[in-house]
Amino acid sequence: MSAPADVNVRWAHVGLNCRDQKATEEFYSRWFGFSRARVVEADGSRVVFLRSGPVYLELFPTEAEPAFDTVNDGPDNPGAARHLAFQVDDVDAFLAAADGELNVTLGPLAFDEFIPGWKTVWVSDPDGLVIEVSQGYTDQSAEELRTYA
Repeated sequence: MSAPADVNVRWAHVGLNCRDQKATEEFYSRWFGFSRARVVEADGSRVVFLRSGPVYLELFPTEAEPAFDTVNDGPDNPGAARHLAFQVDDVDAFLAAADGELNVTLGPLAFDEFIPGWKTVWVSDPDGLVIEVSQGYTDQSAEELRTYA
């Protein structure tokens, strides 16, 4: 089932709860190329929108404790995002540039048996959200996908 033909549906953003908005903004700006796109202040609270190309992150302040442990490739709790994911040209070069400043939760791991050249590492942001950074992912052909119908 798809959206009605007269409705233009497109990606909007991911909202993240942050214990330290400044640290979270710096993390996504430094490591993933985001920059501030908008700040909204209402009722004594600030919401910060970050943008990288067509992708937006919306940062909400919170004082709540993390609901999940930061491990491996993210929580498997229903209704929770497992992780965010970004593509790079070279995972090893990305990690070398980080020079040990990122908290690696899993990997790097190679998945050549599925896609030649597919390699992934998982790191966590300042609030413990797991971020997948991978290289080499490609979609299956339409013919291959039909075998899973």
